[in-house]
Amino acid sequence: MPSKNNLRIIGGMWRSRRIHFIDSPKIRPTPDRVRETLFNWLSNDISGAVCLDLFAGSGALGFEAVSRGAECAVLVEDDIQIAAMLNEQKQQLKAHSIEINNLSALDYLQTMTRQFDVIFLDPPFDSNLLDKAVPLILEQQLLSTNGVLYIESSALQKTDKSKESNLELPAENWSERVLKTLSCVREKVSGEVRYALYKRANDS
Repeated sequence: MPSKNNLRIIGGMWRSRRIHFIDSPKIRPTPDRVRETLFNWLSNDISGAVCLDLFAGSGALGFEAVSRGAECAVLVEDDIQIAAMLNEQKQQLKAHSIEINNLSALDYLQTMTRQFDVIFLDPPFDSNLLDKAVPLILEQQLLSTNGVLYIESSALQKTDKSKESNLELPAENWSERVLKTLSCVREKVSGEVRYALYKRANDS
């Protein structure tokens, strides 16, 4: 039965299957409408992709990616109960290409050397984790040459006032080097959520 503690996978081999999650203030699933738009954006990138869902929470983005043809997805979640729930969902779906890591996002980034084709960043809106995670991803060279970075943040968050668009990255604490490295290719606002895709600035 639909409830506030489960969500529907929208497309792919697990289409209409539901994944469940515990009642926790740490979990803020990406809304269905946003997920549908996101994966329409990724339609040419997701097949065979190696994905990282860095702030996994409900696991919606990682499970959706594999359902739609990603080669694999690594889900990182620092809460032990939420990570256990993700492992239960993995077992129920027989999702052998999904890997669950019970680690903090920043600890994971600091030790990782593997590259990813799609990286999902959906941290708590009231944290500064986005400002810390993006520079680490770039410093560790975790985004593949033609990889895409998905960033979800509060539409009410402060932005770089020097930019013309009000949909720019919440980047007031980022270095100039980081800002010059990434180029926005898609962006949108849905309610209180800002979501966007970025590639390396010199990528086509």
